Amino acid sequence: MTSLTPEASRGREPVTTHALLVFGLALFLAGALLTALYPFHTWIAALRWAGILILAAAGSRRSTLTYWIFFSMLLGIEIGLDRPQLAEHLRVFSDIFLRLIKVIVAPLIVGTLVTGIAGHGNLRSVGRIGVKSLIYFEIVTTLALFIGLIAINITRAGDGLSVSGMHSDASIPAQNAAPLHWDDFLLHIFPENIAKAVAENQILQVSVFAILFGIALARLSEAKRAPMLRFC
Repeated sequence: MTSLTPEASRGREPVTTHALLVFGLALFLAGALLTALYPFHTWIAALRWAGILILAAAGSRRSTLTYWIFFSMLLGIEIGLDRPQLAEHLRVFSDIFLRLIKVIVAPLIVGTLVTGIAGHGNLRSVGRIGVKSLIYFEIVTTLALFIGLIAINITRAGDGLSVSGMHSDASIPAQNAAPLHWDDFLLHIFPENIAKAVAENQILQVSVFAILFGIALARLSEAKRAPMLRFC
């Protein structure tokens, strides 16, 4: 008998992983299609769960973050279909995930903007990059708005939905609030306390602070701004 060398074993590992991935997806999709034809059959749910277990085995061999994101989406769909009450209780994990996402938004914005502005050194070139970024952002946002309008007019989502009695008490003060003037808005975007802006999730104030801080840092000598750049 011949034994495989380590190099050959590593070469066969991706092939096995891909085979498990394809087989698991095939089982899950087959179970999903059969559910539409034969609902409330235990063996069909078992078929979908078998596919999920095979996908988990494939991910354990060579796991990536993207793979586990899609795997978690399939697992969440399956739990929602088979055990909706359990899925409702598991919502706490999605809330935890969203809180962890929110907690890194402000540090990510500060670190990115300060490093991008102060690390570049030349403020004129930074200004040109900023203008190009604003133009790109405006074009992409406009396209996104058109896509949303087209999608909602084609699908007609929400037609026939009754919204009576769904208004919360939080909307009452907003209706009686005084209109925001341009000078009040201009004053609002400048933070009086960066810690308070982060705590209240005032992303615009955090961005303005990061831009001003990055500009001020860029005007220092390279030796003086280097420690703060490494930190950011």
